Amino acid sequence: MPRFYCPTSLATGDVLDLPPGAARHVQVLRLQPGDTITLFNGGPGIPAGNGEFEATVTRMGRSDVQVQVGTHHPVEREAVRAVHLAMGMPANDRMDWLVEKATELGVASIQPLMTERSVLRLSGERAEKKVAHWQSVAVAACEQCGGNRVPVIHEVMGFPAWIKAQSTRHTGPALLLSLRPGTQGLRDAVSVPGAAAASITFLSGPEGGLSPAEEEAALAGGFAPVTLGPRVLRAETAPLTALAALLIG
Repeated sequence: MPRFYCPTSLATGDVLDLPPGAARHVQVLRLQPGDTITLFNGGPGIPAGNGEFEATVTRMGRSDVQVQVGTHHPVEREAVRAVHLAMGMPANDRMDWLVEKATELGVASIQPLMTERSVLRLSGERAEKKVAHWQSVAVAACEQCGGNRVPVIHEVMGFPAWIKAQSTRHTGPALLLSLRPGTQGLRDAVSVPGAAAASITFLSGPEGGLSPAEEEAALAGGFAPVTLGPRVLRAETAPLTALAALLIG
């Protein structure tokens, strides 16, 4: 059954117009009145545990689709641990791919960062458009994978401003992916007493990694260095490997 994100209040018996993105998707699939779909509204401002709803298409317009909300199913497919990923943005289409796969794995939020070594530099309207695009990528991935909570894609920030704000923001463990000698393995870091928290902030660098000064700033800000092993992974591969270990492994 096709699934669609509908960021509004949902209740059995409601008749409503689907948001433009979902309506276009229904039309592309050539669904007809009487066809059944699944709706979910998990995202900013919606409490966790809202599950998903069956809905029936009642009207197909030229650019709008009306549905009647049916049975509620209190199903949840979210990870017990919320992992918030902050990362130096990789170049080209790799960020799109990373957002998609991180959403499939169950990331809670993604913070795009501009660092000293970042190839991709964004600001102003261009940054806003990119974030909106990445949020739509996350929505599509969530619809496909069965997740009921769309991760938040935060506005692009420069690394100095972001790391300065973290001293008062993260309430659970804060981990930094690092290649420095003697760094503790990720699995070991999250298996120590007190580390099995419901929320983790994970920081990963861009192509070439964080600069020495940025890494020192992160360590001073309370981030603990961790490693994924002896191999050097690409900027888009490393955070996904970490997410898989934290959310699935």
